[in-house]
Amino acid sequence: MTILLLLALRFAARHIRPFMAAAFVALTMLSGAASAQHAGLRTLVVPGDEPVNVALFYPTVRSAGVVQLGPWRPVVGLGAPVSAEPLKGLILVSHGTGGNELAHHNLATRLAAEGYLVAAVRHPGDNWQDRSMITSGRYFGERPRQVSRVLDALLASPEWGPRIPAGRIGALGHSAGGYTVLALAGAQAEPARAARHCRSVLDDPGFCGLAQGPKAPQPAAANAATPANLVPDGAQVSVPDPRIRAVVALAPMAVVFTPESLKAVTVPVLLRVAEQDAVLTGKYHGGLVAANLATAQADTVPGAGHFAFMAQPSQSLPSDAGDAAANPAGFDRVAYHAVLEAQVVEFFAQQLK
Repeated sequence: MTILLLLALRFAARHIRPFMAAAFVALTMLSGAASAQHAGLRTLVVPGDEPVNVALFYPTVRSAGVVQLGPWRPVVGLGAPVSAEPLKGLILVSHGTGGNELAHHNLATRLAAEGYLVAAVRHPGDNWQDRSMITSGRYFGERPRQVSRVLDALLASPEWGPRIPAGRIGALGHSAGGYTVLALAGAQAEPARAARHCRSVLDDPGFCGLAQGPKAPQPAAANAATPANLVPDGAQVSVPDPRIRAVVALAPMAVVFTPESLKAVTVPVLLRVAEQDAVLTGKYHGGLVAANLATAQADTVPGAGHFAFMAQPSQSLPSDAGDAAANPAGFDRVAYHAVLEAQVVEFFAQQLK
């Protein structure tokens, strides 16, 4: 906690007004004092025609340590026993296009240590090994449905179902995952908007360059959102899940949403946009959400690039959207995550009461 506090102070001194920094430090200290739990990690496979692999992060009293899992180094207790304390809720996590279930392990472990069960989904047909769903004609509808399937499975589970508090279910997503959680909150996609957008603008090259579908398979996570406009889902896609009561959208792919449907969303939303996002130009994506969803708790992160919301990988992760391990000059991703984690914890604590 001392290291996290120092990192948070460093970021706050650079980017946040002094009185905001002081408030954040107080909140971080109180949160740390209240949390004596750690994060455990197990895996789950939700069966079906397309099985869904899930990383389950959960509170445990067993001490956790750094575990090297590919390019990720989560601090977890592998297979540790679940804490006997009641769960505060369930948080579902959706990664970006070409990503995986460990891409946001820092947020997942923090939430688990705070008392939440966190289910991080590996999207079938849209992960680092398989991106076939992008041009399948069912991209916009299927991504949110996969998250709902995981929720169905956890609520039906003899182990987890009885422990998940009624009404305390949230979702968090980045990039295409941001699209996914906003769709679950009730925003409706019109896939043809992507094609129209890319014909009419020249300053969203990251998004529009990926609009033609995946290139050859890449060895790492590309968290940009691809519109799959070659074979659209249909005129409009509506896949809300009313069981989800609060949503965190990080640099969301959002240009496909209709403004009317965003205005109609009643689920609380925490929205973060990266100032230097070269993959999803903010004014067309997160900016569209902020402009039409007046109740969203929206902010732009100074100096941040698109991948700022992912955990910091331990090695370079080249992808069609750029190196997911790289940061814009002067931006400290690890320091920022200390701030982001506290904001996410506070948001869910306030909304999932």
